[in-house]
Amino acid sequence: MSPSFTPARTRGFLRATATALALSSVLLAAGCDASGVGGGDAKATAAVPAGFPVTVDNCGVRTTYEEPPSRVVTIHQHPAELMLALGLKDRMVGTAFPDSAVLPELKQDFESIPELAEREPSFEKVLDAEPDLVYGGYGSAFAENEGRSRKAFADAGIDTHLNREYCGKKRVTMKDTYDEIRTIGKIFGVPDRADELVAGLRARVDKATTAVEGEPRVPVFVYDSGDKSAFTAGGKGLGTELIRLAGGENVFADLDDVFGDVSWEQVVERKPEVIAVYDYAGAGSVEEKKRFLLSQPALADVPAIRNKRFVVLPLTATLVGIRSAYAVEDLARGLHPESFR
Repeated sequence: MSPSFTPARTRGFLRATATALALSSVLLAAGCDASGVGGGDAKATAAVPAGFPVTVDNCGVRTTYEEPPSRVVTIHQHPAELMLALGLKDRMVGTAFPDSAVLPELKQDFESIPELAEREPSFEKVLDAEPDLVYGGYGSAFAENEGRSRKAFADAGIDTHLNREYCGKKRVTMKDTYDEIRTIGKIFGVPDRADELVAGLRARVDKATTAVEGEPRVPVFVYDSGDKSAFTAGGKGLGTELIRLAGGENVFADLDDVFGDVSWEQVVERKPEVIAVYDYAGAGSVEEKKRFLLSQPALADVPAIRNKRFVVLPLTATLVGIRSAYAVEDLARGLHPESFR
């Protein structure tokens, strides 16, 4: 897809009619007479909300929003949680692919939104929800081979936004989390809410990092899945930074990718003292993963296995979204429990 590609913002007949009716109401309320004298400024104000239009460059796609999106489908859980945390439930017409327990404070709102599919929905299923924006969490949200490319949505008059973690340009950090929240706040015309949310998440991270300041760094191995080899978090993903902020060190930080496979021999050689187990649907339960690791004779002398030191993290907490700040706190408590007594 060309970096200069700009999705069109085509409106259907019903949406255009509703907009025209709303505009007429505003003009009447402003006291416009039949001749239209004095109505020009009121019309301009009604047609362009404060702060708009907004132009966003996202993973090579430039989109101009003339107004905040009003019908949004989120694909994957972390974009949905981010929108809910910004108080945007009323803009959401569908979600898809929940893979972890939702934050308790968001659970009721999350469950009130129609679930379109257990995994990524088909292009046609998304269209049925009549969205004006599709917000994807993983790159697979817009899988071209499944007919859900960003161009396909654009051709249907639907804007798209992809979580910046999957732009594939650089190492992901907490700054990306904060920038993502602010970008979504900008798109929806709620920048103050975004700033407030970022401030709260920063405070949560700062509290955890202060608690473990000066403590020796704990070697951590991330176990996502795998039996013949281990699928683990590499140095480019946010997981490595979360471990660092929590007072640890990812033993595979030198793996030049977000995720990758490593051999069990490498795990033994690097002697992790704690294993962070990623929890998500479809990859076996946490207890199954622990049983597997503890049953492997080759791992018996690994300090984390010998001492049965595990920290469990929902996969959604390790991604660019509101959960990453919570993950720092959970990791810090698991790596340095003495600092929280």
